[in-house]
Amino acid sequence: MKKSLIRGRRGAAAFALVGAGAIVLTACSGSSSPSSSGSDEGSGGSGEFTYLGQIQNTTIATTLTTLSTGACSAENEAATLSEDSIDSSTWDQQLQLLAGQDALASISMAPGTPALMQDFISSGKVVDLSTELDTLGVSDKVLPAAASTIEALYGADALYALPTEFNIEGFWYNKQLLEDNGIDVPATWDDLVTAAGTLDAAGVQPFVASGGEGWPVTRLVGDYIFRDLGADALQKVADGEASLTDPEYVAAADAIAELGSAGYFGASPGTVDYDTAMNQFLTGGGAFFYMGSWAVSNFNDREQNQIGADNIGFMPFPEVTGGAGSIDEVPANAGVPVMLSSATYGDDTAAWLKCIVENYGDVALADSGQVTGFAVTEVPADQPELTTLVQDTIANAPSSVLWFEAKFSAQGTSVSQTNGGALASGQLSGEEFMSLVQAANEG
Repeated sequence: MKKSLIRGRRGAAAFALVGAGAIVLTACSGSSSPSSSGSDEGSGGSGEFTYLGQIQNTTIATTLTTLSTGACSAENEAATLSEDSIDSSTWDQQLQLLAGQDALASISMAPGTPALMQDFISSGKVVDLSTELDTLGVSDKVLPAAASTIEALYGADALYALPTEFNIEGFWYNKQLLEDNGIDVPATWDDLVTAAGTLDAAGVQPFVASGGEGWPVTRLVGDYIFRDLGADALQKVADGEASLTDPEYVAAADAIAELGSAGYFGASPGTVDYDTAMNQFLTGGGAFFYMGSWAVSNFNDREQNQIGADNIGFMPFPEVTGGAGSIDEVPANAGVPVMLSSATYGDDTAAWLKCIVENYGDVALADSGQVTGFAVTEVPADQPELTTLVQDTIANAPSSVLWFEAKFSAQGTSVSQTNGGALASGQLSGEEFMSLVQAANEG
């Protein structure tokens, strides 16, 4: 699996919160930050198009290099691609320094902390891509679900970053285990709970989850909230209009805790790490596996997958009967978004932007097997069916929702995920879990 800012540990796809709260932008000098072209492209073109990324992520740089010698060769002739990288451990701090000097690269990976990106937006450091893409006539090349995910992540009403990666989440299931037990693919939460009871009675573990990682369990809490209370439910918590300890929010955590109390996650879910959970599902040790689409690379690996790729199906998180949310709102994250600096934005960068948006999706898919938030026009002839399924789901999704901790503080995120395993084992009630997380967010 490719390394990325988002996935640090394999599968940990939630947008990494490097620090808590907004980081104030200040004019800085004497920093050890990476070199910048120092050009003023906005005044007529610099002849250089700079990219800054992380050492740990090579996919974006590789894709841009391929574009520079192929589909974007004319743009590269006018403004040559120049690439630089720094370690992820100091990423946000270095971006802060560069932004304070108006020295951000033409294009770079966005901050790991959403609050810092919000500061960049409010201080005019990054380009309003919604306006620019409309001007360039390519706004349709960014898929609606990807655009809505990034806008929601940064709390903006416009697009300020591009989705070089896009992951959907939901339940992957073992078709044979469902068929053997006479179970139709659940469409509602009640259907899913009933199916779990049938499987458990037959000696089949209903759910596989890494309680040790925590987030595969807390994702379920967030999704239940979105289906029951609507797509803006967790934003209301972030805005102080609601609390996780309100009864309607506690009900979501209770729903997951009840699965844990029934033993539907297995005997000791809190001790299961990510790799163990993946192996358990791919060797037939459970029927339902909530996971993001990045796992398709594991599913398509014949050595890992002992149940067969054609035996794996995908279902969205089910509806909650009477809920305000829609099953069409796909839980998702944008992986590693990239932003463009307003300080160096001019005709040359605009030409690069247009070419990237038109071609990045095809090149990333062909060269790296990377599913992005861009429209794809050329599907590889040998593309696995599960990858096609993911692409189709993304392309047809009208909108998306974020994950449970997306708007939480760093402390709130840590407490939530640390206690996910206890929720999956039934050791914590929904009320106890939500009280812990709410207190951490307020602390």
